[in-house]
Amino acid sequence: MANFAYKARNANGKLINGQLDAESALSAAQTLSGRGLIPIAIEATSGGTDILEQVSNWWSVRQLSINDLILFSRQMYSLTKAGVPLTRAINSLAESSRNQALKQALLGITRKIESGQPLSQAMAQYDKIFPMLLISIINVGETTGGLEQAFLQIGHYLEREKETQSRIKTALRYPGMVIVAMAIAMVIVNIYVIPAFKGIFDKLGSQLPWQTRLLMSISEFSVNYWPHVLVVLCAIALLFVKYLQSPDGLRKWHWFLLKIPAVGSIIERASMERFSRSFAMTLNAGVPLIQGISIVAKAVGNEYIGGKLHRMRIGIEKGDSISRMAKSIGLFPPLVIQMIMVGEESGNIAEMLLEVADFYEGEIDAELKNLASVIEPILIVGIGMMVLVLALGIFLPMWDLSSNMQR
Repeated sequence: MANFAYKARNANGKLINGQLDAESALSAAQTLSGRGLIPIAIEATSGGTDILEQVSNWWSVRQLSINDLILFSRQMYSLTKAGVPLTRAINSLAESSRNQALKQALLGITRKIESGQPLSQAMAQYDKIFPMLLISIINVGETTGGLEQAFLQIGHYLEREKETQSRIKTALRYPGMVIVAMAIAMVIVNIYVIPAFKGIFDKLGSQLPWQTRLLMSISEFSVNYWPHVLVVLCAIALLFVKYLQSPDGLRKWHWFLLKIPAVGSIIERASMERFSRSFAMTLNAGVPLIQGISIVAKAVGNEYIGGKLHRMRIGIEKGDSISRMAKSIGLFPPLVIQMIMVGEESGNIAEMLLEVADFYEGEIDAELKNLASVIEPILIVGIGMMVLVLALGIFLPMWDLSSNMQR
């Protein structure tokens, strides 16, 4: 949010100078118009803390979690159901918000509502804070007069989404910790342990085994060139981030994630569970079918799957049925396609999509239970190979020295 200096005239024609915070000059003009002022000039002011504010805002957005959105939805449901005016409800939530980015967004939304904008349109200007799926449901709630029910549906959806994310994170936490521990151990061994043995082996003056020479070479390279290695790794990371910022790069990366053994199937099922549940919610809320697919395709969290859902939307626009297009994109198993066909025939596709979401939820639970049994042997083999290489490289010369001394 930037600061703008303005000149405006009130209803009596008096010239007024002042400053206000807004997202853009257009937003500042709308705010002034909502106050009954006629803008004459609006200019952005420069401050010495702009960079610090930008970093702070970026960090606040990064810290925003699904728990903050769940709390926001629950509180908005309670306040709107109790009949609290919208601006007063949002202001009270802004005062109690612990996340600075969410707080600033809520304050900005209040100003836009006071200037005459509807809630969904005001929230759409903060798309980094509020997902498009949430904004669309609120838009339908405003149109149909059921805003509190829209917040209730959003709260239930976010809670189920949080449960799915928590299960996946819990299953991947142990393998991740083991891999990180192995990496730290290798760094310590290369920098501290092997150089200590190198002085002893140099005094022996005998031919060392190839395993030992390999470890010595890796350790010497790590000690002498670690700044260069760090710079290269940082450059690779920056290039990788830049690559992911392109639509094609992000789509290929998401496709690669789906092909990872054991993990890829979990990601795919989680994305399809998210699609089915969110699509059912949009249909229950009254969002048109085509618009709902477009919104949900962006909410699945996988650009590759989102692209296939976009193909599904195009086919439905041309007159194909949902079940036929679901079969053509090759994402859904036959059982799920049959359930969608039953939903089409009975006219209750949303209920069948919820059944599909429950089906995928059960599949995710089964995959997560099997994940540990799949990954643990791989980790054990990796640790065993690391220990074997270290043992052969360090202890073989020691054994040779002991044998020579005995002779």
